[in-house]
Amino acid sequence: MKKLADEIKKPANIILIIALILLVLAFVAINPPAPHDTEIVPATPVGGPDDPDGGTDETIQLPASEIRDYEGEQLSSIDDFRENSIKGPQYVDVDTYRLEVTGLVDSPLSLTYDEVLAYDAYQKVVTLYCVEGWDVKLLWEGILVSDLLADAGVQAGANTVIFHAYDGYTTSFPLEYLTDNPILLAYKLNEIQIPPERGFPFQLVAESKWGYKWIKWVTKIELSDDESYEGFWESRGYSNTADLDEGFFS
Repeated sequence: MKKLADEIKKPANIILIIALILLVLAFVAINPPAPHDTEIVPATPVGGPDDPDGGTDETIQLPASEIRDYEGEQLSSIDDFRENSIKGPQYVDVDTYRLEVTGLVDSPLSLTYDEVLAYDAYQKVVTLYCVEGWDVKLLWEGILVSDLLADAGVQAGANTVIFHAYDGYTTSFPLEYLTDNPILLAYKLNEIQIPPERGFPFQLVAESKWGYKWIKWVTKIELSDDESYEGFWESRGYSNTADLDEGFFS
């Protein structure tokens, strides 16, 4: 050990050691190590196969944000509902979905989701009142049911409109309720797409009616001459008119 220490103390060897240390310091300065707590991830450009900058062929979708204030009105959240559907939330495949308008019509309709969305869109703040005692005030966006009925051509004998849902639920209304009022078939709540648990692809905005008339997951609108038709809850003792200013039991 003493011999090694003596060798290191020689002037020539000291100069050599200093030179090696400087060389190492210079290399580190040019190639600094990446911090251990930082993961370097290349950015993923958004584009298509024809995008000169490359990128993926799909747009990356970010979560939507609902509005809670509309023209000075405070709105409820789309989460302010109770889940009380007859079979739980339904998940409809939009690629195979069809909205049918059938029964006593001149020209039955079978529309894809996009074909329904191609109709004129309307927005309206409406409060849903549930017989359980809770309510939600939301901005609804959708198409007018009356526009669908006009395209189908209602026959003279029709007096009742029966709505059918994906889960087998049904409810009905007098024809005049839908032709004389701006009743929406909604696809947005608070400016975001209706989620599956709220009725995607479409929920009826049955304003002035109790919540059990606000049918979700609508798949078919049937024109009928059966004024006595009773839907799921109506056949179980609930009022068929379901007007808010009246009791909800028949």
